[in-house]
Amino acid sequence: MKFSLMIVSVALVLGAAQIAVAADGAAIYDKSCKSCHDKGLMGSPKTGDKDKWAPLIKAGQDALDASVAKGKGKMPAQKLSAEEIKAANAYIISKSQ
Repeated sequence: MKFSLMIVSVALVLGAAQIAVAADGAAIYDKSCKSCHDKGLMGSPKTGDKDKWAPLIKAGQDALDASVAKGKGKMPAQKLSAEEIKAANAYIISKSQ
């Protein structure tokens, strides 16, 4: 019984952590990404467009993170920490798969 309770507790903590990361990603997206990616401006893939995001997501999180950190195409490098970039990209991926 104690082991089951421990497993449930760990699952709840991990679930809460995932919700916090998603919330952080959403806030970062709203502040730094939404102005272009929400409407697909300047050739950016629109968040939620599964066809446009599929090859980018397939390239992997590291490639997406590098694009944000260094800039790509018309998108300038973003002044975000590595953790913020990962959170924003995780949010975009969650909305675009």
